[in-house]
Amino acid sequence: MGIKEIYTLYSKYYLVDTDTRNIREHALFFALKGEKFNGNKFAHTALEQGAAFAIIDEIEFKINDKTIVVDNVLETLQQLANYHRLQLRIPIIALTGSNGKTTTKELINTVLSEKYTTTATLGNLNNHIGVPLTLLSMTPNTEIGIVEMGANHQKEIEFLCGIAAPDFGYITNFGKAHLEGFGGIEGVVKGKSELYAFLQEHHKVAFINPKDPIQVEKTRELKTICFPEYLKFLGADPFVKIASEDGEIESNLIGAYNYTNILAAITIGIHFKLKATEIKKAIENYTPTNNRSQIIEKESNHIILDAYNANPSSMEVALENFSKLKKASKVVILGDMFELGAQSTIEHQAIVNLADAMPFSQTLYVGEHFYKTSTQNKQFRNFEALKAYITANPLKQESILIKGSRGMQLERILAIID
Repeated sequence: MGIKEIYTLYSKYYLVDTDTRNIREHALFFALKGEKFNGNKFAHTALEQGAAFAIIDEIEFKINDKTIVVDNVLETLQQLANYHRLQLRIPIIALTGSNGKTTTKELINTVLSEKYTTTATLGNLNNHIGVPLTLLSMTPNTEIGIVEMGANHQKEIEFLCGIAAPDFGYITNFGKAHLEGFGGIEGVVKGKSELYAFLQEHHKVAFINPKDPIQVEKTRELKTICFPEYLKFLGADPFVKIASEDGEIESNLIGAYNYTNILAAITIGIHFKLKATEIKKAIENYTPTNNRSQIIEKESNHIILDAYNANPSSMEVALENFSKLKKASKVVILGDMFELGAQSTIEHQAIVNLADAMPFSQTLYVGEHFYKTSTQNKQFRNFEALKAYITANPLKQESILIKGSRGMQLERILAIID
């Protein structure tokens, strides 16, 4: 069965599922495979639970005419997503970058949904599976699509653009993230700029921060829309405030580093002809979740939880912002940064050097990488050691920054801090 025929089945309900724990009635089940699982084995379960059809690529799991055998399930999913995208005929905004992708995506979605029916990437489902699933979650009711694209090696953004065919693109920044896969900061710039290459080839538009020299340089041959000059940064203590022509915008986002994320959403809102009052309302009503720069008030401590992800660039700006907050006593808890490859030792030591020079009452480092650095502050090889220390030495009346890579799961600290 070809893509057109599969699309006919899909377009009856516009539902695609890949996990038998969450099968929706009438959905197409795509039996994806990974290193430790084989979705083909669950085709029967998916059909029993209400899936209309199961797409498989191992013929021994064919049950009846409700199982459709293809050469490769993943490739079929990607081809179906691209075919669907072309039928939608709506503007698609793609964004990538080293830091702030998901927050920026959520801000853009929040702003545009004031006027339009939008569909955006859920969470950070931004890879070769997540992007197709995002596209396939769009229906004929969707007026604008917002697609987050993640990458940790060359040609990945190029591939995702080929599926999503974006009309607009935005790169948040070029930082020290996924250095292992990209092969250094130059590789990061080259890899992320694949979005610009697609936009240029197809005569599409890039939104850019005119104060980012790399963005300016890489888009010289592109049609661009710049952040408005009249938007001014008023401060972040702790929440970002912005001056506009229509008065102040007071966000619920902490850290000066979120300023450009907000500007991107405002700029895109302006381009799509939202009123200033609609944009202001959207920005001021947005509250971050999922361990991203969340402020948590405990009984005796004020906590900034930023434990969703970490790389040298985001660590640096988080530390600099935290150091400027007007708090009497500040504690920093930093967890390992992953996917840095050969640069890991150098980059962890650089963060230690930066943090140690700042006037924090305590700085606590946790993880195998930070444990190998040179510092006069406390180091813990693993979370259990950190937990034991904090349990024996409770933190009281402190402002606390918690930041680390997702794999460190530093949000667990919340259970032992009052």
